[in-house]
Amino acid sequence: MNTRQATEKLATFFEALSPQSVSQLHTLYDAQARFKDPFNEVQGLPEIERIFRHMYVALDQPHFVVTGQVVDGTQAFLTWEFRFRFKRFDTTTLQAVRGASHLLFNDQGLVTLHRDYWDAAEELYEKLPVVGAFMRWLKKRANT
Repeated sequence: MNTRQATEKLATFFEALSPQSVSQLHTLYDAQARFKDPFNEVQGLPEIERIFRHMYVALDQPHFVVTGQVVDGTQAFLTWEFRFRFKRFDTTTLQAVRGASHLLFNDQGLVTLHRDYWDAAEELYEKLPVVGAFMRWLKKRANT
């Protein structure tokens, strides 16, 4: 499988991700794959699965919408929106976090590195009740 095909397969998988399908990550990720985002840095399939399982515990209706793909050699970038509702705060408002994933693939078309880039301050903290007010104030002060 070439990198473009592996990237398309991964994008399709994440757009349809569910609590049940998390156990199928082994079909896309190398057993020793590394994953990093603003909150986690882990290695190994069990740890990566744990992160995605926790997403369904912590949030309501989380899902990804892939908005773009760039493939170059054995690496790819996906741009995406992660949509969800908070369980503990305003549960009626659909939230969206915009970000990108840098992916490295091995010769078998399995992900060996998955690194997510997104702005936790703007995309998440500003949406929280108490912390959000402080973050918006801090951002305003930094821009003056």
